[in-house]
Amino acid sequence: MTLENSEERPSLAARLWLWLLAAVLLAAGLFFVIGGGKLISLGGSWYFLIAGLAILASAVQIARGKVAGAAIFGLTFLGTVIWSLWDAGLDFWPLVSRLFAMAVGGLVIALSVPLMTRAVAARRQAWASAAVLLVGIVATAVSAFAPKNVIAPTETAAAPKPVDPSVKPADWSAWGANVEGRKFAALDQITPANVNELKVAWTAHTGDIPKSTGAGAEDQNTPIQIGDSLFVCTAYGKVLALDVDSGKEKWTYVSGGTIPAWQRCRGVAYYDETSAQRVTEQPDGSTPDASVSPKRVFVPTVDGRLIALDTETGKPAANFGTDGIVDLKAGMGEVKPGYYQQTSTPLVAANLVIVGGRVADNNEVGEPSGVVRAYDAVTGQLVWAWDSGNPNVTREPVENGIYTPGSPNVWAAMSYDPKLGLVYLPTGNTTPDFWGGERSAEEDKYSSSIVAVNVATGRPAWHFQTVHHDLWDFDVPAQPVLYDIPNADGTTTPAVVGVSKTGMVYLLNRETGKPLADIVEKPVPAGNLEGERYSPTQPYSVGMPSFGNDELKESDMWGATPFDQLMCRISFKGMRHQGVFTPPGLDHALQMPGSLGGMNWGSVSIDPTTGYMFVNDMRLGLANYNVPRKDVHGGNGIEMGMVPMLGTPYGAMRQRFLSPLGIPCQKPPFGTLSAVDLKTHKLVWQVPLGTVKDTGPFGIPMGLSIPIGMPTLGPSMATQSGLVFFAGTQDFYLRAFDSRTGKEVWKARLPVGSQGGPMTYVSPKTGRQYVVITAGGARQSPERGDYVIAYALPDAK
Repeated sequence: MTLENSEERPSLAARLWLWLLAAVLLAAGLFFVIGGGKLISLGGSWYFLIAGLAILASAVQIARGKVAGAAIFGLTFLGTVIWSLWDAGLDFWPLVSRLFAMAVGGLVIALSVPLMTRAVAARRQAWASAAVLLVGIVATAVSAFAPKNVIAPTETAAAPKPVDPSVKPADWSAWGANVEGRKFAALDQITPANVNELKVAWTAHTGDIPKSTGAGAEDQNTPIQIGDSLFVCTAYGKVLALDVDSGKEKWTYVSGGTIPAWQRCRGVAYYDETSAQRVTEQPDGSTPDASVSPKRVFVPTVDGRLIALDTETGKPAANFGTDGIVDLKAGMGEVKPGYYQQTSTPLVAANLVIVGGRVADNNEVGEPSGVVRAYDAVTGQLVWAWDSGNPNVTREPVENGIYTPGSPNVWAAMSYDPKLGLVYLPTGNTTPDFWGGERSAEEDKYSSSIVAVNVATGRPAWHFQTVHHDLWDFDVPAQPVLYDIPNADGTTTPAVVGVSKTGMVYLLNRETGKPLADIVEKPVPAGNLEGERYSPTQPYSVGMPSFGNDELKESDMWGATPFDQLMCRISFKGMRHQGVFTPPGLDHALQMPGSLGGMNWGSVSIDPTTGYMFVNDMRLGLANYNVPRKDVHGGNGIEMGMVPMLGTPYGAMRQRFLSPLGIPCQKPPFGTLSAVDLKTHKLVWQVPLGTVKDTGPFGIPMGLSIPIGMPTLGPSMATQSGLVFFAGTQDFYLRAFDSRTGKEVWKARLPVGSQGGPMTYVSPKTGRQYVVITAGGARQSPERGDYVIAYALPDAK
């Protein structure tokens, strides 16, 4: 090694440093060359191979102590800048992925130039380059803390309307605030102007800490409030009644009966016999005794029971079913542990309590039925049943003594229009998800649809299918939300909003099922698996904004560094990707969005005073391929990895489309919060939702509040004062946004993450408005808790 322009031999420390630097560059260059060669063989970009060769040349020269090594790396960096701008444009996060690591490398090399040469000009040039790179690195790091990919309103929204003081605030009496599911409160005590003064008013503990992540137990609860009581349920089947002003426990009921996986309780339902409208009579002709527990909450359990509890005592309502319990496994035939359960809230509609059920995905054909049943809310007598696999079923099963095995189910929350007498059901698809060769015409007919049924009879009035012959697990995963759209002539149009895992929003007339925003059938690619059939078209909702479902290309691949970006590019080019409806096959295919969405069970919230709908999404792809039966070994149908799909010719392998660091392979954001004007059908604003403070590469929290926008899971809540609250992010915060602009105006640090839905109410005793959230843990984090936290303005406010 020589020191250029001098006979003086560099020190041992200098030589060791340059050799170490060269070794790092050698490793990086080899990674680029080998990976870049692989990428080229798949038809991908030549950049990585060319850059890798240049980095290797730089490494050799730096190992020899030649300043030419620094010059070569500098030219490589300049070439990378040009390529990055051509490949990614001016989009911040894609440029960071391509340039930041290279800039840090360039800074280190520039600072090492004095160890290679004594030439004053070369040193000055190196110091100048280092200064420029340092400024760029610092500016990038600072800029990363400001939200990117923000879509701001183009017009100034009207100020929120004040609440009519003569109108008594309604209770938050259902999972979605009411049977329409709007998740809206006509309250204005807490406003965008004073929300930053919110403080913790009280904290309660349920005593049930979810013990696992992924497909295990998760707290996804939204409490309901009736009078001076707050009702909370836990993943393990416990129900608590809490005082609305103090969080003090009034009573607790433990339902018991857990299963090994998928333990959830998203909410309980409330029924008041003293004010309920009766739309049906008792099937046996008797008169129900309304004096026994006239006010009750219904508790769904993960082992397939429906329990009615007296709201005052917490004891089972003696006249409901058998000692307060209805066995939902009746008429189901064999129900293996974990194959059928209740995870979402029941729907109370008039004098009925209506339940669907979650059926385990992908274990085998012929799993329990997806039948939807309505029971009298006082006696628990079965009033009607809708079995989508058999139109002849109106109550009890009529064939083989069981409801149709494996028929499409309703696992998410339902909604109800009392004026039209219609209940709106979001259906899933017949299991297994990724093979449909055995499905009947009846099963296909109602799969992945919004179905309106008559509340008194359970007979379908209309249905709209969002996915034909669903081979992607693209259920309608969320409560259909009801809203009346104002017209120019002063009338309104009854609408129902359905969101999909595909990232599409379907706006329909809820009386007829006809589209209120354009939906067109577009041709989609067909697969080639023998025995399978494929729909030639799929319904695209083109009249409403879509979220995170653009067809991906290689330049959309991302990574925290160029190295994992390269791996994502190789993965992408090695898969077949033909847009949203890429059919599964024996080759590796990329489904985007994946089976989580898009949008999921949190649904949307709607502010009727502005007509704005608030949508949160996640943007996670699914890499999958079918596996011939002879090659299927083990697996289960719950989460990622091999799913057996017994009874079909194939199993399926499923993996999230993630980089080797465990982050999504496509460019950010990975989750957003958006406002859509339901009158104009236009996107009003959109912001990235969530930071990497409590997560990061390999799941290790980065501790940085960088608002990259992370996958979301859970519901939002809107208030008439102009606020939107949300907590279901991967960082541990409850946030409030100005509903007119999308600006974050407040956030509170939670002890653990939350997948629950925020709710709010005004105490009937003190007149104080509270915002309540449950916090049991975010999905990606191992940190768990059992918190119920209420926020309020200081007493003086």
